Amino acid sequence: MTKELVISVIIVVVIIAGDIFTTKYTNKSIEIATQSLSEIGKEMEKENEEDINKDKLKEQIKEIRDDWNERHKKLAIYIEHDELEKIETNLASLNGYLDMEEYGDSMAQLEASVYVLEHIKNKTTLSLINIF
Repeated sequence: MTKELVISVIIVVVIIAGDIFTTKYTNKSIEIATQSLSEIGKEMEKENEEDINKDKLKEQIKEIRDDWNERHKKLAIYIEHDELEKIETNLASLNGYLDMEEYGDSMAQLEASVYVLEHIKNKTTLSLINIF
């Protein structure tokens, strides 16, 4: 009886520790991506298109995509691939619109990216809503 109880407790502890680790990593990844997207949004919100630093935007989106590609490898272990693919698609569209200097469409893609990131964060957090 005690042997089974000890094994059960160890399994529960490992599951809880794994959830804590993955939740922290997911939240950190999403926070970094959201913060970077926010900086891009601030640059795009400038009143005159002439004031927008296009080189800075291109560099920022490149950094976001590179960082996301690195994090994607770990996130793909425990997050649905469809969710991660949505982010990659939105970032690619955002990059394309920025290259064409279509700032209105870029802003829409940016907001969609932030929404999907928040959705992933809420979906992976252990809560009663996600359990039932």
